[in-house]
Parts: sequence; C-alpha cells; structure tokens
Amino acid sequence: MSSQPKQRKQLDRVIIRFAGDSGDGMQLTGDRFTQETAAFGNDLVTLPNFPAEIRAPQGTIPGVSSFQVHFADHDILTAGDSPDVLVAMNPAALKANVGDLAAGATIIVDTHDFSARNLVKAGYDVNPLDLLGDANDPLGAFQVQPVDLTGMTVEAVKEFGLSRKDAARAKNMFALGLLSWMYGRPIEPTITFLDKRFAKVPDIRDANITALKTGWNFGETTETFTVQYEVKPAAMAPGTYRNITGNLALSYGLVAAGVRSGLPVFLGSYPITPASDILHELSKHKAFGVTTFQAEDEIAGIGAAIGASFGGALGVTTTSGPGIALKGEAIGLAVMTELPLLVVNVQRGGPSTGLPTKTEQSDLLQAMFGRNGEAPVPIVAPQSPGDCFAAAVEAARIAITYRTPVMLLSDGYLANGSEPWRVPSVDDLPLIDPDFAVAPSEDAAAAFAPYSRDPETLARPWAIPGTPGLEHRIGGLEKGDGHGNISYEPANHDLMVRTRQAKVDAIAKSLPPLEVDDPSGAARVLVIGWGSTYGPIGAGVRRVRKAGYRVAQVHLRHLNPFPSDLGDILKRYDRVLVPEMNLGQLSLLLRGRYLVDAQGYNQVRGLPLKAAELADAIGALVADAEGIEVDLTPAREEEQS
Repeated sequence: MSSQPKQRKQLDRVIIRFAGDSGDGMQLTGDRFTQETAAFGNDLVTLPNFPAEIRAPQGTIPGVSSFQVHFADHDILTAGDSPDVLVAMNPAALKANVGDLAAGATIIVDTHDFSARNLVKAGYDVNPLDLLGDANDPLGAFQVQPVDLTGMTVEAVKEFGLSRKDAARAKNMFALGLLSWMYGRPIEPTITFLDKRFAKVPDIRDANITALKTGWNFGETTETFTVQYEVKPAAMAPGTYRNITGNLALSYGLVAAGVRSGLPVFLGSYPITPASDILHELSKHKAFGVTTFQAEDEIAGIGAAIGASFGGALGVTTTSGPGIALKGEAIGLAVMTELPLLVVNVQRGGPSTGLPTKTEQSDLLQAMFGRNGEAPVPIVAPQSPGDCFAAAVEAARIAITYRTPVMLLSDGYLANGSEPWRVPSVDDLPLIDPDFAVAPSEDAAAAFAPYSRDPETLARPWAIPGTPGLEHRIGGLEKGDGHGNISYEPANHDLMVRTRQAKVDAIAKSLPPLEVDDPSGAARVLVIGWGSTYGPIGAGVRRVRKAGYRVAQVHLRHLNPFPSDLGDILKRYDRVLVPEMNLGQLSLLLRGRYLVDAQGYNQVRGLPLKAAELADAIGALVADAEGIEVDLTPAREEEQS
C-alpha cells in the first residue's frame, strides 16, 4: 500500500493508445475512455485501428487492434502523431506499436501474456521485459510499467464464479479503470454503460464493474504509479455537445435532410466496410420517414434508390470504393434521368479488396470520371467526423435542387474516428425545397415537358408518377431537349451533354466564398486539401506558424464544381502544396484546371497523415519560396515538452 500522497501534474494534452489482441476489447476500452473524456469536457479526436479479419491469429502482429485518443484543454485537430502512453496487452501489441513512440513515452504492459509461445508469435527472441534496466534494454528510451493486469483481474472477480477465460476478459476494464484514475476520468458513465449492456448476465456485469473499480483503486493505492495527471476541460462555444463518429453524424445528416426537405429518405445499400454503420443507424429511424433496404448486391441497392427518387423520395445508397465500381452504370442512369440521388462513398484502402479497415483518399478521380460517357457528378467531402453531418445536408441540398446524383466522399478515418460535436438546432438547418412539378391546369395548351429547365439551376421538373398530366418517359437512352423523348440526333446529344455539364457547373454560383486562413496576409505558400486531411494540415500549419513562419491554408468541401473563387486564390501564392492520402489526385485536377504548379505531398499507408512530418514539408516549401532558413525545432520541442 502507498504511504506517500500522490502527486498531481497539470498537462494541456495527452495521447493514449490502447493496444491488444482482437479479442481483448481494445475498441470498447478506447470508446469508453473517449466517452468519459467527452463527459469531462475535453476536446478530443480518436483513431480506431483494427484488422480486417474477423479473427486474425491470436497473439500475432496481424491480429493487433488499437484505439488512440488525443484529448486536450484546447482545440485540437488530430488524433496525434505519437502516443504519450501505450497500454500493451501482449507481446504482439508491444511489438506492433513501440515504433510509434517518442523517447520518454510511458508503456503500461500486461506481463501475464509474455509467455515463450506468445513471444515467438510476436517475433521476439528474448522477453524484452527481462532486459529492463540492462545495457541492452530495447525499451530503455521509455518509462515502462509492467503490471499483471490479467492476474489481478482474475483475482478481483473470482467471487462471481466465472471460468478463468471469462474472468480474464475483464482485464480491459481493469486497464480502463487504471487509466481513468491516472487522468482523472469519471468512471460513472462506464458503470452505467456496463450495467445496461450486461443487464441479462449479472455475473458478467458485476465482474466487469468490479474490474473497472479495482483498476481505479490499484492506481490510487499502489506505489507503482505516483503521479495523477490533470487535463482541464476545453473552452468551447455554448451549446449542447456529444461525442460523435463520422458515420453516425452522416446518418443524422441524412435524417435531417429528409426533415428539412419534407421528403421520405430511402436507403438502398449492400453492407461493406467501413460504410455499413450508416445502414445500421438509419434502420433505427423509421419514425422520421426513413426506409432502409439491405439489397442482395451493390447494383440492386442503387437501383432501388434511383427508383425511390423517381417516386418522390430522397434516394440514398452507401458503399465504399469497390461498391462504387459496381454502381458506376447506375450512377450514369441517374445522371441521364436527372434525378436526385446521394451516393455515399466511405473510402478505404485499395485497389480491389485492398485494406478494408484502413483509410485512404484514393477515390477522387473515380468520383470525377468513373462512368462511361460524359456523366458529371457533383462531389462533396466532409473534413471531420462532426462535419459529416453538415456535408450530408449540403449534398442533399445540391441533389434535390439541381436534380442530380451527388457523390459524398467520406473515408475510414472520418467514419470510425470521433470528436465532440455541437448539436445544431433544427431551425438553423437550411430548408430544402423539392419543388415538385404540379398538374397542369385544364386550359393549359402545352403538353408537359419533362426536360424543360429552370433558368437558374438548369434543373428539370421533378414529376411524381401518377400525377395527372405529368406522364413522361424515363430511361437510360438519350433524351430530346425539352420533350424528353428518345433522341439519336447528333446535335441534340451535343446539346444535352453540354447542358448536363452546365447544370453541375451552375452549382458553383450557390457556394459561399472560400475561407482562406492567412493571418498575416503576406504568406507566399498555400496548403490546400480536402476531406480528412483537414486535421493534419491544420496541425502542421499551426506548428509552422508557431515557429514564426508564414503559411496560408484553404480546405475544399466542394470538389466538383470547384468554388468560383478558387482560381484567383491559387494565383495569389508562389507555392501551392496539396497533401493527400493518394498519389496526387487533387493536385492533378488543380494543375489541369488552373495551370498552377501544385506540388503533392502524398502518402498511402492506410493511416492519417502525420502533422509533424507534414510541418517539415511545409517548412521546406516556405524556405524555398522566401529564400530563408526554416527551423521548426523550437516549436517541436515546445510541443513535446
């Protein structure tokens, strides 16, 4: 028992990574720590990282699952580059993650599973815990705290009569309790969660709650941990907040779009990682007029969604990159029929099956051009998990107003990551007018022209089947201008192709001016991005500015059409850097459209870009543009301290 009072140390930010075998409950542990942190009031960003296999070989590096949470007393933008604390539940978790740690980081390691067999499976010749303090200590750069998490958990819950295997499963709650004590997290929300989740299995419920409390008490009483850390709540604008993932925010955005447009929402979808959560969530909201259809394949899903749009609903289909490939012909059908449709692509690593549980931004060119013929589709991309809500509402506005399919490009990082989100007032959300065509008056002389157009938007009328006088033909063959009958006339085809393109181009007139973040107004380097690179770019830019150098940032939500003022903005700067999780897709589009020498910063590792590495690239470009020496070392050292 501890005879010395615990020290308290104030921190402004902490990055913690929980890592273990796929069966160790690391995603649940990380999620509960995140919920505790959100309840405490810190700003936070998370990064879940798990294998694609349902059950990779136990104790192996491919089977390691991790959850990283970055929380702070101020506004933060990323889940962090390098953990300050690693909780490793077995040798494989240690081996797979130790390379990401900076010198001085803390490692809390469960000693129980460091058996000879597990060490071999993880690729260790000798037990690294046996070398602690030696001259050849491979963990000498870190503060290592060996703790028998499993053994203490089994001992703590033995009164509940569980098998040793079931008792050991509660070790993640012991670890959660210990970390909650270390960083002053409230455990009451987790107790409530466990009480509800395991209400029908009281022994499991009580064992997990006991393990959680025992972990907390261990931190409080042991002499192993002598410091308790405090990260104060972050200052946030007044309002109601909740922690939210990108997929959940996107689902809520689709529901909100249905409410604000007065349209029923129909989701036709086939399950695919990492988009399936949207199907699961929307199925819960029948009360808001949402219908979900789990189709037998990707093509059936989008076909049903197009049919729903033809019938007067907001048709939605969700998928990831491989599914977009299968849906390509049907997206072209929606372009030809000029019906509202939302196509949600939660991007993942490719090509083919690729990296199903990892993140990437490699579908931008597919979204732009991945259809036969001239088939332009507007593209909207959210920048953070919470922003998925607003992006979904915006995509619905464009689809309904301009009578077009819209591609909504999220990705795995946004989908599974989370952040505090300020819940908006429904009244503050934009109204979206479907503006259905109405039956003609009895004395109207002209027949209904289904391909006549609104002079501002170039949208054709949205005529609901069954409305007297609005009978019209629909299908994938080329339409005659105005009357909409099948036409093979060369001049008509040229006109219709150009008109459909002009309709998409006209969307730019409804977009607000781009927000250029250039505090000095004298920066010569512009960093431009899209999607989930917003966080790493923003953090990298902050680091460069903190070191005393000038750099501007702009982030794109609308990728087709580009905002009207983008060209003028690009011309203001001597150098343009485009960070992307692909091999240069946006930079290719910018160079082709605006003839600017946009330089790419490209990585496709299945993980978010690292802010520190990006800051170095930005600094090098600033040095080149301004002819000066750039040293980011002081800013880096200050952040690490």
